[in-house]
Amino acid sequence: QGQLVESGGGSVQAGGSLRLSCSASGFTLSNYCVGWFRQAPGKEREGVAHIYTGDGSTIYVDSVKGRFIISQGYAKNTVYLQMNSLKPEDTAMYYCAADISGAFCYFGSSARFAYWGQGTQVTVSS
Repeated sequence: QGQLVESGGGSVQAGGSLRLSCSASGFTLSNYCVGWFRQAPGKEREGVAHIYTGDGSTIYVDSVKGRFIISQGYAKNTVYLQMNSLKPEDTAMYYCAADISGAFCYFGSSARFAYWGQGTQVTVSS
Protein backbone atom coordinates (compact mmCIF):
# COMPACT_ATOMS: atom_id res chain seq x y z
CA GLN A 1 0.00 0.00 0.00
CA GLY A 2 1.54 3.26 -1.10
CA GLN A 3 1.66 6.28 1.11
CA LEU A 4 3.04 9.79 1.26
CA VAL A 5 4.59 11.37 4.33
CA GLU A 6 5.22 15.09 4.71
CA SER A 7 7.72 16.68 7.05
CA GLY A 8 9.39 20.02 7.62
CA GLY A 9 6.54 22.18 8.82
CA GLY A 10 6.86 24.51 11.77
CA SER A 11 6.52 28.05 13.03
CA VAL A 12 8.52 30.93 11.60
CA GLN A 13 8.37 34.69 11.53
CA ALA A 14 7.36 36.57 8.42
CA GLY A 15 10.21 36.70 5.96
CA GLY A 16 11.57 33.36 7.08
CA SER A 17 11.95 30.10 5.19
CA LEU A 18 10.90 26.49 5.53
CA ARG A 19 11.52 23.42 3.43
CA LEU A 20 8.82 20.78 3.25
CA SER A 21 9.52 17.20 2.17
CA CYS A 22 7.15 14.65 0.73
CA SER A 23 8.43 11.08 0.71
CA ALA A 24 6.73 8.16 -0.97
CA SER A 25 6.80 4.57 0.21
CA GLY A 26 5.30 1.55 -1.47
CA PHE A 27 5.47 3.19 -4.89
CA THR A 28 7.74 5.53 -6.81
CA LEU A 29 6.99 9.07 -7.88
CA SER A 30 8.33 8.62 -11.40
CA ASN A 31 6.34 10.18 -14.24
CA TYR A 32 3.53 11.46 -12.04
CA CYS A 33 2.20 14.86 -11.15
CA VAL A 34 3.02 15.52 -7.50
CA GLY A 35 1.38 18.49 -5.92
CA TRP A 36 1.57 20.55 -2.78
CA PHE A 37 -1.75 21.83 -1.48
CA ARG A 38 -2.65 23.91 1.53
CA GLN A 39 -5.75 24.55 3.55
CA ALA A 40 -6.17 27.33 6.07
CA PRO A 41 -8.96 27.28 8.68
CA GLY A 42 -12.25 28.29 7.11
CA LYS A 43 -10.83 28.27 3.60
CA GLU A 44 -10.94 25.84 0.71
CA ARG A 45 -7.96 23.69 -0.10
CA GLU A 46 -5.85 25.18 -2.87
CA GLY A 47 -3.10 23.89 -5.07
CA VAL A 48 0.16 25.70 -4.39
CA ALA A 49 2.81 24.09 -6.59
CA HIS A 50 2.91 21.00 -8.75
CA ILE A 51 5.75 19.17 -10.45
CA TYR A 52 5.61 16.56 -13.17
CA THR A 53 8.40 14.19 -12.18
CA GLY A 54 8.76 12.87 -15.72
CA ASP A 55 10.36 16.05 -17.03
CA GLY A 56 10.58 18.32 -13.99
CA SER A 57 8.08 20.86 -15.31
CA THR A 58 6.45 22.96 -12.60
CA ILE A 59 3.46 25.20 -12.07
CA TYR A 60 2.73 27.63 -9.23
CA VAL A 61 -0.26 29.52 -7.98
CA ASP A 62 0.23 33.26 -8.45
CA SER A 63 0.42 34.01 -4.72
CA VAL A 64 3.63 31.98 -4.29
CA LYS A 65 5.43 32.64 -7.57
CA GLY A 66 8.94 33.90 -6.95
CA ARG A 67 8.87 32.72 -3.32
CA PHE A 68 8.27 28.96 -3.41
CA ILE A 69 10.23 26.35 -5.34
CA ILE A 70 9.07 22.79 -5.90
CA SER A 71 11.69 20.21 -6.80
CA GLN A 72 12.30 16.49 -6.81
CA GLY A 73 15.02 14.56 -5.11
CA TYR A 74 17.73 12.69 -6.99
CA ALA A 75 16.06 9.34 -6.37
CA LYS A 76 12.75 10.85 -7.49
CA ASN A 77 10.95 9.41 -4.49
CA THR A 78 10.91 12.69 -2.63
CA VAL A 79 9.48 16.04 -3.61
CA TYR A 80 10.40 19.23 -1.81
CA LEU A 81 8.77 22.61 -1.38
CA GLN A 82 11.22 25.36 -0.51
CA MET A 83 9.26 28.27 0.90
CA ASN A 84 11.00 31.63 1.15
CA SER A 85 9.84 35.09 2.16
CA LEU A 86 6.98 33.55 4.07
CA LYS A 87 3.95 35.68 4.88
CA PRO A 88 1.29 35.27 7.56
CA GLU A 89 -1.19 34.42 4.80
CA ASP A 90 0.90 31.33 4.02
CA THR A 91 -0.21 29.85 7.35
CA ALA A 92 -2.02 26.59 6.63
CA MET A 93 -1.85 22.83 6.77
CA TYR A 94 0.24 21.72 3.81
CA TYR A 95 -0.39 18.42 2.05
CA CYS A 96 1.38 16.61 -0.73
CA ALA A 97 -0.48 14.43 -3.16
CA ALA A 98 0.26 12.27 -6.19
CA ASP A 99 -1.77 11.86 -9.37
CA ILE A 100 -0.75 8.43 -10.70
CA SER A 101 -2.71 8.69 -13.95
CA GLY A 102 0.40 9.91 -15.75
CA ALA A 103 -1.27 13.15 -16.80
CA PHE A 104 0.66 16.40 -16.83
CA CYS A 105 0.09 18.87 -14.04
CA TYR A 106 -2.56 21.56 -14.10
CA PHE A 107 -4.53 23.42 -11.45
CA GLY A 108 -8.06 22.14 -11.24
CA SER A 109 -9.95 19.53 -9.28
CA SER A 110 -7.84 17.70 -6.74
CA ALA A 111 -10.00 14.59 -7.10
CA ARG A 112 -7.56 13.07 -9.56
CA PHE A 113 -4.86 12.89 -6.85
CA ALA A 114 -5.13 9.33 -5.52
CA TYR A 115 -2.50 9.51 -2.80
CA TRP A 116 -2.38 12.09 -0.01
CA GLY A 117 -0.12 12.65 2.94
CA GLN A 118 -1.32 13.44 6.44
CA GLY A 119 -0.28 17.07 6.26
CA THR A 120 2.25 19.27 8.02
CA GLN A 121 1.40 22.56 9.70
CA VAL A 122 3.06 25.79 8.66
CA THR A 123 2.51 28.85 10.85
CA VAL A 124 3.91 32.25 9.93
CA SER A 125 3.74 35.01 12.51
CA SER A 126 3.94 38.72 11.77
